Amino acid sequence: MFDKRASGILLHPTSLPSSFGIGDLGESAYDFVDFLAASSQQVWQILPIGPTGYGNSPYLSYSALAGNPLLISPEKLKEDNLLTEEDFNSLPDYPLDRVDYDLVIATKIPLLAKASDRFKQQGTSEQLKEFQQFCDRHNEWLDDYALFMAVKEANNGASWNTWDAEIAKREPEAMVEWATRLQDAIFYHKFLQYQFFSQWTKLKQYANSQGVEIFGDIPIYVAHDSVDVWAHPEIFCLDPKTGEPALMAGVPPDYFSATGQLWGNPVYNWKKLEETNFHWWIGRIEGMLEYVDIMRIDHFRGFQAYWAVPEGEETAMNGKWLEAPGEAFFQLLQEDLGELPIVAEDLGVITPEVEALRDKFDFPGMKILHFAFDSDRVNPFLPYNYVNRNCVVYTGTHDNNTTVGWFYDRSLEEQARVVDYLGCVSPKGIHWSLINLALSSVANTAIFPLQDIFGLGTEGKMNTPSQAEGNWEWRYHPDTLNDRGLREHLKYVTYLYGRAPNK
Repeated sequence: MFDKRASGILLHPTSLPSSFGIGDLGESAYDFVDFLAASSQQVWQILPIGPTGYGNSPYLSYSALAGNPLLISPEKLKEDNLLTEEDFNSLPDYPLDRVDYDLVIATKIPLLAKASDRFKQQGTSEQLKEFQQFCDRHNEWLDDYALFMAVKEANNGASWNTWDAEIAKREPEAMVEWATRLQDAIFYHKFLQYQFFSQWTKLKQYANSQGVEIFGDIPIYVAHDSVDVWAHPEIFCLDPKTGEPALMAGVPPDYFSATGQLWGNPVYNWKKLEETNFHWWIGRIEGMLEYVDIMRIDHFRGFQAYWAVPEGEETAMNGKWLEAPGEAFFQLLQEDLGELPIVAEDLGVITPEVEALRDKFDFPGMKILHFAFDSDRVNPFLPYNYVNRNCVVYTGTHDNNTTVGWFYDRSLEEQARVVDYLGCVSPKGIHWSLINLALSSVANTAIFPLQDIFGLGTEGKMNTPSQAEGNWEWRYHPDTLNDRGLREHLKYVTYLYGRAPNK
C-alpha cells in the first residue's frame, strides 16, 4: 500500500446506518465498501474496534484484542437462525444521526444474550465445532477476557483492582472458583467474540475482494481497567498494594496546555517486556493483523521515549521522560513478521530520535492539512514541504473539526490565508478544495473523513478531545451514499490525481 498512490476514507463502523441504533457489520457496511470501490478508493480507515466502557471511547477498551459486541449485526444473527423477526418487534425509534449509547445497550445487549442462549441450545454441530475451533485458536487472550468480563459484571462493573483480593491477584484457587461459578457468563462472552470475529472476517474478505484494504488503529496504551492489565500486571508500572498505576501516561505541558495531558493509563514496564522478547506486544500486533491490513500506532513517539507521571499527581506537569526500547522491539517484530504495515502517528512535538526510529523501519508518518496554515511557510504540514512520498496526508482526523467547521471557525484573515494558498476555493466548497489538495500532494496515501466528502459542518464532529461527553456519536443517514453525482465526482478527482487503482 505504501509504495503506490492511493486514497481512502476514514469512517468508524459505529457511524454506519442500521436499524439498531448504532452502525454494525451488516448490510450497510457492505454498502459502504461498495461505495469505496465504485469511487476508486482503496482504503477504509477505522478507529480501534475493541469493547468500550464509560465514555464510549474506542481508545479506552477492556481488551487490546477483543472486538466490540455492539458492532455485531443482529440481522446477520437472524440469517444464522439465532434471532427471529419477532425479536425485533419492540425496538425503539433510535436517532438516525447519532448513537444513543444508553438506549443501544439497553436494547441490543438483550438481543445478543438471546442469540447466545439459542446458539447454546440449538446450534448445529458445524456451528458448535467452528465455535470451539475459534476458542481453541484464540485461547491465549480469549479465556482471560471472558473471565474478566464475567467477573466484572458480577461486581457491578467495578474496576478489577477493587475486586476481592484473591481474584484481583488471580490466585489459582480463586480463578477456578470464579470460572466454575460464572461458566454461563463466560460462554456468553466467548460467543460474542466468536460472532464478532466471524462477521468481521467476512466483511474484511469482501472489502479485500473489492480492492479495499482495512486500515486499523492501535492506541499505544491500554486502559487500566482492562483484561490486559489484570492478566499481565508484571508488564505495567502498578502500585503493588492498590493495583493503581504507579506511573501514569500523558504528555508534558506545551503550547496547547499549560498543565499537559494526564491520560491516567499505566505506562509499560519495558524492562520486563524486553525480558520476554516483547511477547505481549508481538502477540498484540499479530492479533490485530487478523482484523486489519494496515495499522496506525497512536502516540508512536512513546516507543522512543514516554512521559511518566507519578501516582497521585493531578496534572501531567511533574512527569519525566523515560527511554523505551522501541528499536529493539520493532527489530524483533520485523524478524517475526517481515515487512511491517505500520503507520506512525507522529503528531505533536516530535524529536529527531523519534523521527530516526520511524525512518529506520520506513514507517509512514502523518500530515494534517488543518494544521498547515497556522504558522509560516516552513510549516511541515504544507504539501510543498513534504520531504518524501512515504507519508499519509489527511484533511483532518477524528479529533479535528470537519473541514467546513474548521474553515468557518477561523477568522476572516485566517480564512484568506487558506484561500491565498489554494488560489481559489472549489465551486463545490472548501471541503473539496482541501480534498483536492490532499489528493494532489506527493504523499503516497491520502485519507479524508466521510464527513468532509459530505461537506458537513461542526455537527459532523466525531470527537472533541478533553470533552467527556457527547463524543463518538455521529452517524450518517441511510440514503446519503446514494448520491451518484457525489460518487462520480470522488471517482473523477481520484483518477485526476493519479490515485485510482490500475484495473
